[in-house]
Amino acid sequence: MKSHPKDNMPAAMILCGGKGTRLREVTELLPKPMVPIGEQPIIWHIMKTYAAFGVRRFILCLGYKQESFIDYFMNFHMRLSDATITLGHNPRIVFHKEIEESDWEVTLAQTGVESFTGKRVILASKYLKKGDENFFLTYGDGLSDIHIGELYRSHLKSGKLFTISAVHPAARFGEMLLNEDRVERFDEKIAVSAGYINGGFMVLNRKFIEKYLSRTENEFFEKRPMLSAVRDGEVHAFRHEGFWQCMDTPREYQLLNELWESGKAPWTQFWDE
Repeated sequence: MKSHPKDNMPAAMILCGGKGTRLREVTELLPKPMVPIGEQPIIWHIMKTYAAFGVRRFILCLGYKQESFIDYFMNFHMRLSDATITLGHNPRIVFHKEIEESDWEVTLAQTGVESFTGKRVILASKYLKKGDENFFLTYGDGLSDIHIGELYRSHLKSGKLFTISAVHPAARFGEMLLNEDRVERFDEKIAVSAGYINGGFMVLNRKFIEKYLSRTENEFFEKRPMLSAVRDGEVHAFRHEGFWQCMDTPREYQLLNELWESGKAPWTQFWDE
């Protein structure tokens, strides 16, 4: 994998604590970020996307079924490599395979089962390092072929406290073109909608935390804090016209797995550059 040392990338904070009730068929057993796409959970796919652009430090905001994350990352190398284990008073493990993720630093921040997203960011922010004047923020349930390097540079150039990715959502229904009462065209499957939504790939300046997030209230990041920043003109939009897909429903879970199994998953295009 090609690294991007010149980008000097900061940490990526990933919101992983929600219960994922709309994907209940799967999330009764696993938290949504741990739901598998292929052989690995979706959180791994998201982290690989950031790592392709030089991000090596990750802060996971845990909550619901946090033990799944702890088990996965504590045994990460063991799952991917043969190992020799010396038992006894001084146990030792020797792994026989180097893994691409060996230079990742993953902080598992226990931010509470009932915490909302704003409180999770506040609680996990203590793990940002001194040089993280800006940091990435994203959710643990969406994949994209977004260029993380361009997103970061756009944020720095804007001078704003908050940059949000603007993406086109996948259309859930067919679309008809009408001429008065006559149907002139019917497209059963439209790739994307014409409008923009929050794609979840965000960059925050640390000043955003002190200015907009409450250290006493349990609140959603996406409500009062974000709306206040919009009101103050502190939100910059980075338009992404490429692939983006969240995983909120069984249908979307199936779609992402089908794309992965096809060998042409769009979100992997930067992984081996």
